[in-house]
Amino acid sequence: MIYRRFIKRFLDVLLSLLALICLSWLFLLVAVLIFVNDPGPIFFKQKRIGIHKTTFMCYKFRTMKMSTPHDTPTHLLANPEQYITGMGRFLRKFSIDELPQIWNILKNDMSWIGPRPALWNQDDLIAERDKYGANDVKPGLTGWAQINGRDELEIPVKAKLDGEYVEKLSFGFDCRCFFGTVISVLRHDGVVEGGTGSIDAADKKETPGE
Repeated sequence: MIYRRFIKRFLDVLLSLLALICLSWLFLLVAVLIFVNDPGPIFFKQKRIGIHKTTFMCYKFRTMKMSTPHDTPTHLLANPEQYITGMGRFLRKFSIDELPQIWNILKNDMSWIGPRPALWNQDDLIAERDKYGANDVKPGLTGWAQINGRDELEIPVKAKLDGEYVEKLSFGFDCRCFFGTVISVLRHDGVVEGGTGSIDAADKKETPGE
C-alpha cells in the first residue's frame, strides 16, 4: 500500500526527470530527423483514458505522413503501411515513438509501469478492464500485457493481464515489467503493424491516425 500510494509516484517523478535530462539530445535528434523526413509537427497527441476513466492527452513522436487522412482510423486505411514515414518505421520498431510519454509521467497522467492507456472511444477494452479493476490504476508507458504479447493480444486477454498487474502491483513486479520490456523491445516481440487487438480479432490499430 505504501508503495502504491507514495513510493511509486516518487520513483515516477525522479526517473522521468532524469530521463528527460539524459535523453534531451535524443529528443532533439529525433525531432530534426522527423521534420527532415516529412516536414510538419514533431509530436502527435491523442485523447486517452487515464485512472478512473478520466481523459488526458497522450504524446508520441509523429510516425505517419502529413498526407495521411486525419479522420480515418489506421485499420480502415487501404494499405496503412504506405502512410508510415521511413523514420516512423524505425521509431516504431524500437518503440522510440513512445518516449514523449515520459512527459505524461511527469505530469501525473501516467506511470512508468501500468496498463497501456486505452483510446477514449475504445469501449470494448475499457469495459473489459472494468471487470478487473484495471481502470483504477494509472496507465503506464509499459506493463505486464506489453511483455506478454503486446499488439498480438486480443482484448479479453489483454484486459485479464492488466488485471493480473493490478493484483500483483509491487516494486518487485514493476521491476519485472520494466526489465521484461527492455528485452521485448530489443527482440521486437509482439509488434503487429495495424493491430492491437479487438474482442474478436487482433487486427485493429490501437492509435487511429498514428
